[in-house]
Amino acid sequence: METKREENLRHIIKALMDEEPGRFGTEIPEGLRERKAMMRALLNIRPPRPVSEEFLAAQDAELQEQLKEKGVVEPEGKGLLLWQGDITRLKVDAIVNAANRELLGCFVPLHNCIDNAIHSAAGVQLRLACNEIMTRQGHEEPTGSAKITPGFNLPARYVIHTVGPIVQAGWPSRLQEAQLASCYRSCMELADSHGLGSIAFCCISTGVFGFPQERAAEIAVGTVRSALKGCRHVDTVIFNVFKDEDRDIYRRLLAEEA
Repeated sequence: METKREENLRHIIKALMDEEPGRFGTEIPEGLRERKAMMRALLNIRPPRPVSEEFLAAQDAELQEQLKEKGVVEPEGKGLLLWQGDITRLKVDAIVNAANRELLGCFVPLHNCIDNAIHSAAGVQLRLACNEIMTRQGHEEPTGSAKITPGFNLPARYVIHTVGPIVQAGWPSRLQEAQLASCYRSCMELADSHGLGSIAFCCISTGVFGFPQERAAEIAVGTVRSALKGCRHVDTVIFNVFKDEDRDIYRRLLAEEA
């Protein structure tokens, strides 16, 4: 017999499948884990189209259950902090998303990039909000700039989306280094202009974007430390890392700069 949560997931999945009849078949898997994965996959590929209040209520209820399972983390202290883990757990004023130039999130089902993780945890509202921004803007988001949206089902109040440079030659050019610094500076300025006190940065442009981890961290720490001096509201910056290697790099850099 289905639990109430499994029943709610079935309702969500069926609603998503019914938006494009025949594309996904009609079979809904059994089990909580399998249904959670299918819900995420269908949300990942869903274009930014209107959604009913009934669907939002069901989706939000499930995403809040998932957040309870992960656990919310509220960083302690002020200044420059380091935290390792899932950025979608952080209860801060804003988290930073390493976005693509379309700013609509990752459309690859169950992809392990941070863009996918943030959109999956926030819900369909985040893609809709980004789509509104891009429709008004009328062109792709420039590298090094930033936009802000609500956080919706995230514990963070806001998401700041920035597009980092893609390094294909193994080592970044001076322009790419300047673009990466602009990402951090733009996010800090945007957060401060909205009166936010805390912001958590992911490792922008590293990983599949190809920016060398250590050089990216040097630019991140240096740019944020400089920008923090001119902020009226932002007083807490968390460098969020996932890999042990990045943790060790930031730990050393923050100790050197202290």
